[in-house]
Amino acid sequence: MRARYSAYVLKREDFLLASWHADSRPASLNLAAQQPSPTWLGLEIRQQHNEDESHASVEFVARYRLGGGRAQRQHETSRFVREDGRWYYLDGELKS
Repeated sequence: MRARYSAYVLKREDFLLASWHADSRPASLNLAAQQPSPTWLGLEIRQQHNEDESHASVEFVARYRLGGGRAQRQHETSRFVREDGRWYYLDGELKS
């Protein structure tokens, strides 16, 4: 999870797509085209749960700012699956 957050901060679309499970991976993210571009402020891991050896979930809050506006947050529970020894992001559920 921390690696994916860092990839968003650094706009490393290649890493994000490579760490996204093939069943749910988009064709592209177009991070460079996001306007206004978010300024990421921090990541808080709230909870991590390993369901078994190949399924896990992570609840997190990522804080960011768009333009000169107020800070916002993305609160999500992400699901991950392990295949061939690597963890892949499968999907996420946004929390309010």
